[in-house]
Amino acid sequence: MRRLIRDISSVLILSGLLLVLDAGVTLVWQEPVTAAIGLIMRSEINQRYLSYQKAPLSKLDQHALVALPSLGDRIAYLARREQRQVVAGDAIGRINIPKISAEYVVVQGTDTTSLEKGPGHYPATAFPGLGQTVAIAGHRTTYLAPFRHIDALVPGDKILMQMPYGEFTYVVQYHKIVAPTALWVTD
Repeated sequence: MRRLIRDISSVLILSGLLLVLDAGVTLVWQEPVTAAIGLIMRSEINQRYLSYQKAPLSKLDQHALVALPSLGDRIAYLARREQRQVVAGDAIGRINIPKISAEYVVVQGTDTTSLEKGPGHYPATAFPGLGQTVAIAGHRTTYLAPFRHIDALVPGDKILMQMPYGEFTYVVQYHKIVAPTALWVTD
């Protein structure tokens, strides 16, 4: 009976130490189990839409682009085209936040499966280049923690979005903490 109690005690102590170690790693770096899952999920991203070399423009699209008078109109045309074609989980571009050394492929969608792959674009918001709100979500402690240090951004810091049809620079205007359910920020 004593041996059984000693064995159970040893297992409980070891389990407690592992939990404390996991909490410490999560605080210092990120949650390790979901980081491994995130790396696996990232390898499965459909990156077809990241380059026009992989998904060239059709003759009809090329003709329509030539007919548009300004560069802004051409970019908007390509942005709308991309937004119509992608499905949840597909790569749409790359985000780079130099201040926090964050550089990730952005996927379409903010559902659980999409966000396991990395930062996700809210489908209800515009693509870059349309002159409207572009909203990107990402985890802070799990699934590679792409936005772990986003709180370090201050007004004036740059966020770069590289899309197949152009590169866009956004500048941080202010910092505000909101609840995860505060979807009004995407308006």
